[in-house]
Amino acid sequence: MNDNKTVLPKQVSVVICGYGPVGAALACLLGRYGVRTLVIDKADDILRHPRAIALDNEALRILQMAGLAEDAFDTVAIPQVKMHCPYLGEFARVNTAGSIDGHPKLVTFFQPDLESALRKRVDELPMVTAITGVSVKSFQDKGAYVVAIVQDKAGELHEVRCDYLVGADGASSMIRDAIGEAFEGRTYQQDWLIVDARNVGTPIDHVEFICDHRRPTPHMVAPGNRQRWEFMLQRGETAEVMLQDDTVRELLRPWSGDQLVEIERKAVYRFHSRCARQFSKGRVFLAGDAAHITPPFVGQGLVAGLRDVANLAWKLAWVVDGLAGQAVLDSYSVERRPHAAAMIRLARLMGTLVMPANAALSLVIHSVMRSTRVFAPIRRYFEELEIKPANAFRSGLFAKRRAGQRRPGSWFPQGWVRTRDGEVCASDDVLGERFVLLGLGVDPLAQVSERHLSAFEQAGGVCIHIARRGQVLGRALAVEDITDDLVSGSPSAGSLVLVRPDRVVMAAGDAASADTLINEALALLNAPTQHTSLNIQHKVA
Repeated sequence: MNDNKTVLPKQVSVVICGYGPVGAALACLLGRYGVRTLVIDKADDILRHPRAIALDNEALRILQMAGLAEDAFDTVAIPQVKMHCPYLGEFARVNTAGSIDGHPKLVTFFQPDLESALRKRVDELPMVTAITGVSVKSFQDKGAYVVAIVQDKAGELHEVRCDYLVGADGASSMIRDAIGEAFEGRTYQQDWLIVDARNVGTPIDHVEFICDHRRPTPHMVAPGNRQRWEFMLQRGETAEVMLQDDTVRELLRPWSGDQLVEIERKAVYRFHSRCARQFSKGRVFLAGDAAHITPPFVGQGLVAGLRDVANLAWKLAWVVDGLAGQAVLDSYSVERRPHAAAMIRLARLMGTLVMPANAALSLVIHSVMRSTRVFAPIRRYFEELEIKPANAFRSGLFAKRRAGQRRPGSWFPQGWVRTRDGEVCASDDVLGERFVLLGLGVDPLAQVSERHLSAFEQAGGVCIHIARRGQVLGRALAVEDITDDLVSGSPSAGSLVLVRPDRVVMAAGDAASADTLINEALALLNAPTQHTSLNIQHKVA
């Protein structure tokens, strides 16, 4: 609940410092898991200017996990991204039409609307308290708990004890500085003018990159009849001059003509590519821009932060509830940092294409890119987003892969299913906020022993039968795969997949491996009170 009075709880399980979209999404997830959470921010209200503008299908799926309905905020689906060169015309494009896991591959949005939707969801969660206009001034990690010193508007200091503290407080994170975590990487030397305007000519329906070395200009459409332009400043141009309305209107003239432009926001930025060496220290964690900053050329800044919180939230919840050992939290940085770093590298590569240093380099780079389009494998690699690093972990909290089975550490897909009472819904809504042993075309309850089932349920697990279309439903909680994507479209069809609450595959095996998969999951969780009768050896793969 939002509360303008400074009535801070004295003790919670998790304190989140930062109530932007990343902190709010984490609060939503923790609230859904039933974790007593305090989220605070030094700002009194949402900043009403647009900032982040792009989300991909993975981000939209995480927002679905956080409890946001599909229409909770406005989006514009982007069918393609085009790259233009003044000398060669269009030299590359990316196909972003269609959907993955039930969500568009790429959308643009208005960040204040997303933040409002997330905060509204937080208000509905009784386990979460949200207080604005206050800030964490300092904290101490005592080993068994953290003490945060919070300052209210009047300057009064309050002591809040928590099990864990999460810094979602942006690129200049006080939390990151306080734990002494280095922020490695680089800052681009070029300044960029970001302009958000409304009712400017006829909006494009896609994203375009005008890759002119004299003034590179990304341009995109957004909800509310908005468009965004990002103009790279030339040598000698100052922020003071470039931010003048007359200058901005002149830059927009190729799109607006003599039309009066409604400028919603204008700002000058330098882009950064930085990543913390570790995303945690002791009982303190970093998420979003506090952990990594990505140049905007692939629209993955906020998306990376949402991936962080999906990975971290359930681990905090299971440890707080005693369903997992604290060592589980070590896997957060192990899993998330390599992927965040890979996205930063991709953004830097795209930056090379967008802003070549001179005309000669522009001709070379863009000619090579255009010529590769005649080779189908290379064209597919770029145009069908195969260049984008898959959200699949090389190491972390999952079992080793078995031959012929789905890869642990990768996301389990989402599809459309029909319940016993005939309701059609997304499969993630059936999985819920828990561990799931999925039987793909087989009933998992027919394979698992009673004592393993009991141990799995006590660890927050449930068995679900995803049946082929028209198949007789088994004893387990059962749904019918009406598009046949989850069963027949899976490399592990006719077998079992154990899925974590963040939809990451933890283990997979054949139809007779139910007890083994549960053993592996419980060993990885390493819960302090696990059933010793199962003779589980606690070892992370």
